Amino acid sequence: MNIYLTIANELNVAERQVQATVDLLDDGATVPFIARYRKEATGGLDDTQLRLLDERLHYLRELESRKETVIKSIEEQGKLTPELLEKITVCDNKTALEDLYLPYKPKRRTKAQIAREQGLQALADLLLQEPTRQPEKEAEMYINAEKNLSDIKAVLDGARAILMETFAEDADLIAALREKFWHTAHLRSQVVAGKEEVGEKFKDYFDFSEQIATIPSHRALAVLRGRNEEVLKISLQYQSDDIPLTEKSEFEKMIIRHFRLPENADKWLFDTVRLAWRAKIFLSLELEALSKLKEMADGSAIEVFSKNLKDLLLAAPLGRIPTLGLDPGYKNGIKTAAVDDTGKMTASKIVYLHREEEALFELEKIIKNNNIQFIAIGNGTASRETDKLAGTLLNRLAEKNIRKITVSEAGASVYSASEIAAEEFPDLDVSLRGAVSIARRLQDPLAELVKIDPKSIGVGQYQHDVDQIRLAKSLDAVVEDCVNAVGVDLNTASAPLLSRVSGLNKTIAKNIVEYRNQNGAFKKRQELLKVPRLGAKAFEQAAGFLRITDGDEPLDASAVHPESYGVVKKMLANLGVTAKDLIGNNELLRKIKAVDYTDEQFGLPTVMDILSELDKPGRDPRGEFQTAEFNENVNEIKDLIVGMTLQGTVTNVADFGAFVDIGVHQDGLVHISQLADRYVADPREVVKTGDIVSVRVLEVDEKRKRISLSMRKNEVSGSLKRENVAKPPKPTHQPQTAMAAAFAKLKR
Repeated sequence: MNIYLTIANELNVAERQVQATVDLLDDGATVPFIARYRKEATGGLDDTQLRLLDERLHYLRELESRKETVIKSIEEQGKLTPELLEKITVCDNKTALEDLYLPYKPKRRTKAQIAREQGLQALADLLLQEPTRQPEKEAEMYINAEKNLSDIKAVLDGARAILMETFAEDADLIAALREKFWHTAHLRSQVVAGKEEVGEKFKDYFDFSEQIATIPSHRALAVLRGRNEEVLKISLQYQSDDIPLTEKSEFEKMIIRHFRLPENADKWLFDTVRLAWRAKIFLSLELEALSKLKEMADGSAIEVFSKNLKDLLLAAPLGRIPTLGLDPGYKNGIKTAAVDDTGKMTASKIVYLHREEEALFELEKIIKNNNIQFIAIGNGTASRETDKLAGTLLNRLAEKNIRKITVSEAGASVYSASEIAAEEFPDLDVSLRGAVSIARRLQDPLAELVKIDPKSIGVGQYQHDVDQIRLAKSLDAVVEDCVNAVGVDLNTASAPLLSRVSGLNKTIAKNIVEYRNQNGAFKKRQELLKVPRLGAKAFEQAAGFLRITDGDEPLDASAVHPESYGVVKKMLANLGVTAKDLIGNNELLRKIKAVDYTDEQFGLPTVMDILSELDKPGRDPRGEFQTAEFNENVNEIKDLIVGMTLQGTVTNVADFGAFVDIGVHQDGLVHISQLADRYVADPREVVKTGDIVSVRVLEVDEKRKRISLSMRKNEVSGSLKRENVAKPPKPTHQPQTAMAAAFAKLKR
């Protein structure tokens, strides 16, 4: 198989693009680096295409390796024919390959093998090739007590075992049966007797049936979870209940046609076909189909999870603004932590809702002493009560331009107890670490959320049910792509954030932080080569994604890669200006003709990227910060009234709709049919995680904690207009990074 050509056809790109990408990957290049700095080689493949290419490359290489093993095994048996070798060679998927190998695969001693040892292969071949012969008569001559063939029944049982195995191991037949079974079988689920009450959440699947090929992933995963929790029993039906079992199924007819059995074939042979299908082939295909359903459902769920995670990680940052984080609680109090504009914790305290005056006094003191401009409130238990307390506090501080915002605290407790948190705050109580995380994730969601296992962030569905290795790989790729798309401040980034940069790992990231602590801030990117274990290859992969502001080299604050600095220096020489004169100077940049600076190493795509970066250095691809305003009179589900319109934040997007936080501790669901006045095929066409929307309450089920919402414009005003969305005040300090400068520019 030509792997390059196969992948090229799948991605609809040129074979040379695939080959160049594979060479780069094999040489240790990362996907973010290739996507950003090797566009000439790949023909401009983006990170999504590159991820898919990398995945397919691993699959096809494993397939080729497996082919070698299969060919060697069959060859050693002396059964490798030219025709079989050709079929194996051109095989393009693992399932088809295993079908071909099945008759030759070493296995436990089967009834068919025993029958062959008894000399019954000839009888089985005769009855299949001449199907009108009478089996009982032909079996008489094979009776042999010494071979445990004492009567006709024993002989025919042996011949039947051989034929059943023959039917079940015919690769072409099994492939056809598998295809038809997948597209016609129905998944059936029923409640286990006596589990009706304990399995209430699976009520929709107590008597459920849907075609397996078209069942949406969320329903498939729900049914499979119900089975795993022993609430549901499931099965696959391959024919309607109204068809008598005595009639031949479509699958039995396919076996009959494949082996060209005439209508006047002996009944014994038709019974053998039926037994082969029902007792052997069907059971195998059923397991395969359920496995395929799980794999496809996993893939769909992981894709949704990955997209939601990307939206969350790329959510607009508040910026470097002093923030107070509040981690709500009743009995254990409200954990509070103040962080300065760099994210450093400056104060912490636990206050209690039932001691309101004392709490207000302490919070006011923290706000004044730390120049707090924003209050971030976790959305967990006691969130609305804490929000109300914060509102009372802000009324007392009416002269200050301070805002309060509710943020997702998903994963904060995981961070609090993590090794990373322990290293950051060895002397801080575990309960207070979560408040720090809440404050920081408002300042910069990406920088803070990379410290948390992506599965704990809470933007997926059934994340504990899907393939964990596959999920982790996908989510790690999302985090890597997001971190490198935004870029990292080399002099302020934490080790967890640095470890996600292209070419770096946990050890090198830790070494960078230690070097920074011992030697002070980096002045040049080239200093990275002094960091222990950071060699030339790691520098090549990482340098372009690491930013140094106010350093010795102005270009180090941009995404221009050090390997391209020579190109910029030519531009500067021709214009007779310095780098500081050129960066951000649109008038000067318009004078540059990109084609004049291309050569064998740097093509037009790279030069155009350089000019774009010089125009807006360190540009943050994330949007403008905004937040929803919750209704102060709606704090719990019981406060909701059908028909009321509320603001909310999209917290999760699934195949069937979007979940929206409206401030009642339970997200409401906007079903896909209620997202817009038009047909919506994919909810992400309309919303994404983090969007601020206006919704109308359609239905409330307090017992099951379900809230049904609508975003249809004939019922609500739709997404909020920009001028109605809360925005942060102007910072009272000078922005210290390119990211903060860009944010300040947006606000001005």
